[in-house]
Amino acid sequence: MSEQTLRLAIIIGSTRNGRFGPTAARWFAERAAERSDFTVDVIDLAEANLPERLIDDGDPVPEAVTALAPRLAAADAFVVVTPEYNHSFPASLKTAIDWYFDEWSAKPVAFVSYGGISGGLRAVEALRLVFAEVHATTIRETVSFPNFPDAFDAEGRPVDAIGPNGAAKALLDQLAWWARALAEARAKRPYSGSAE
Repeated sequence: MSEQTLRLAIIIGSTRNGRFGPTAARWFAERAAERSDFTVDVIDLAEANLPERLIDDGDPVPEAVTALAPRLAAADAFVVVTPEYNHSFPASLKTAIDWYFDEWSAKPVAFVSYGGISGGLRAVEALRLVFAEVHATTIRETVSFPNFPDAFDAEGRPVDAIGPNGAAKALLDQLAWWARALAEARAKRPYSGSAE
């Protein structure tokens, strides 16, 4: 595994009209694509159209859920791009997490957040609890953009490139370590999600 390229799924969590998520995701995907250790798949939840209503066991799985599953399953690592809405993350993101389990399990998740004065970090802390329940490992490093409308220029680039670029490198370095470690562990012993 150590010589293989890692598959990174970047998930745009907001589906709101006029959202900033695609701008932040595009910038971060460019940072990841500059590296030789990641291939990038950007997943926009606004395009995935996952149903809001979950199903009971035995019910047919909606087509949109089935269509997205292979992209999540193929990922070695995830970066979730999230805003902060009312001190938390968007409902569209919770819906996406809840539709899947095995696809998240024993894989690392990192966060790029944006918001007002907190830079979306309250949403990130809430997401850590949710991802723990689906057996994903969240990493410490984050990239956050406080007062995000002023943090980016008209071309969708951070006004202060040094700080965000440094944070993105630290995040990707840590994410790559965890992605390789967990992929090697899954290859040696498939993760069951329960204690044995």
